[in-house]
Amino acid sequence: MTRTLTGKCFCGQVRYEVADAFAYAANCHCSNCRRTTGSAFKPFAGIERDKFRLTAGDDKLLIYGDAGGHDAHCGQCGSLLYSLVREGAYVHVAMGTLTDDPAIRPSAHIFVGSKAKWFTITDDLPQYREHVTG
Repeated sequence: MTRTLTGKCFCGQVRYEVADAFAYAANCHCSNCRRTTGSAFKPFAGIERDKFRLTAGDDKLLIYGDAGGHDAHCGQCGSLLYSLVREGAYVHVAMGTLTDDPAIRPSAHIFVGSKAKWFTITDDLPQYREHVTG
């Protein structure tokens, strides 16, 4: 049986549950992820949309984008909770919003071609100029 993980925004108004069955995880260094998180990169874990469920605060969400792809923030505190991607089929959970420890760990750095010049990657994970290849 798959374990269920919980997550929430900074102020706690928006909460979610997600299966601990992520398909992939990475650290994204693209300029959009850096801007939306205010950090050098966004650690995220991807999962099929039907394995993610908001449990509170769906009326508090601030959506940037459309039904096929968007970033979902808490409208109260601004936390980026998840991104809807791949024509709405997958959710990229911002790993920093997880309350529980997922089984998966990021396996690569992506979009390092546009990473912040002031940040140095110091681990041994593979680095990709754009998306993971191969």
